[in-house]
Amino acid sequence: MKTWIKDPIAVLADGAERGFVIDGARIIELVGRGREPATAVDSIFDASRHVVLPGLVNTHHHMFQTLTRAHPSAINKELFPWLKSLYSIWKYVQPDDFRLASRLAMTELLMSGCTAASDHHYLFPAGLDHAMDIQAEEAARVGIRMTLTRGSMNMSEKDGGLPPDSVVQDEDTVLADCERVIGKYHDMREGSMLRVALAPCAPFTVTRQLMEDTFRLAEKHDCRLHTHLGETRDEDAYCLSHFGCRPVDYLEEVGWMSDRVWLAHGIHFNDDEVKRLGRHGVGVCHCPTSNMVLASGLCRTKELEAAGAPVGLGVDGSASNDNSNLIEGVRHALMINRITYDAASVTHLDALRWATRGSARLLGRDDIGEIAVGKQADLAMFTLDELRFSGGGDPLATLVLCGAHRADRVMVAGQWRVVDGLPTTIDITRLRAEHGAAAKRFLSL
Repeated sequence: MKTWIKDPIAVLADGAERGFVIDGARIIELVGRGREPATAVDSIFDASRHVVLPGLVNTHHHMFQTLTRAHPSAINKELFPWLKSLYSIWKYVQPDDFRLASRLAMTELLMSGCTAASDHHYLFPAGLDHAMDIQAEEAARVGIRMTLTRGSMNMSEKDGGLPPDSVVQDEDTVLADCERVIGKYHDMREGSMLRVALAPCAPFTVTRQLMEDTFRLAEKHDCRLHTHLGETRDEDAYCLSHFGCRPVDYLEEVGWMSDRVWLAHGIHFNDDEVKRLGRHGVGVCHCPTSNMVLASGLCRTKELEAAGAPVGLGVDGSASNDNSNLIEGVRHALMINRITYDAASVTHLDALRWATRGSARLLGRDDIGEIAVGKQADLAMFTLDELRFSGGGDPLATLVLCGAHRADRVMVAGQWRVVDGLPTTIDITRLRAEHGAAAKRFLSL
């Protein structure tokens, strides 16, 4: 089936003023101003009420944390005390809890216009050994593309790390499961719905040996690598105290200066570190909402890009965001970067680019993140019917500046996954009740 997405209000693509043609899961033609499709089409979708974006791509999340949003023991704290408060609660997450948490987060992302996501899952208490399998099942159920990001922690409080013993695994267990997950799910073909990345959590939760061994495993299987780095001043102090160097120096010592790597947050880098990261093509996922909630600091997005480091966007964990709404994150990225720079240096188009092409590049994908011939038919379509948009002049700027937060239509691989603002495969009323009941148990822990 060839479908013409016809005459949108606006579209984030050059030469597609009259829309574009989809054949199955791929975009095969852009239709410019004053033209008709050169391709014979089987159907037409009237997009005259819609502003059309490439599907947004989320490159950092912790989906299990939807169970502890705005938790009384953790609100109004910065990262290290926030983590200390929540580790003792998260150790009780079980498979049914995790399934609902992942389903809710993926559904939220999809409804916000996100068509591809990476979840940095590093929490493995007893009983949660098959977390990656649960997420693969839920991604298929919701209909979203996923990079299953097999995280890890193997350094607990007794070893000088932050987490308790009950949520970490030994290195052999970690590496064996990484091999299993890669073998089962890592699909490098164009248009794949599942890929795998490996993601030791952070310098204060993972040993040097695990960092080095994980890198070797990723190279063996052609996987992406991910970790937290440069998020807070406390992390700087930890690295200086325990390793005798700053976080970026530590990253280089363990062999992670590679264009296979993308980092979460990347806030506290000095000029030399920015240049070194850029020279090696190390990517950075900017998490503006979480950075503001935890008062972590300001990511140097423009300097990183100028140095050659790809920049994308992430919502981060739902206990530090506290939602999974990526189009809202686009607006926050614009606002916080204008504080960092100025109104002319960072535009709505920069923020949208970070959430699309930039994020796709972090995940090592060249088949998503753009509306262009040959790319996957992943689309986020927004109406401007709400009061908040009335009077908006430039449609793309209106989406960002006036605060779009829910897509009207979302397509993944040529399939409608959101129609009239609602997911096509998930009963959100039932999901809200089931997830809410599961989350309530964590309030009493």
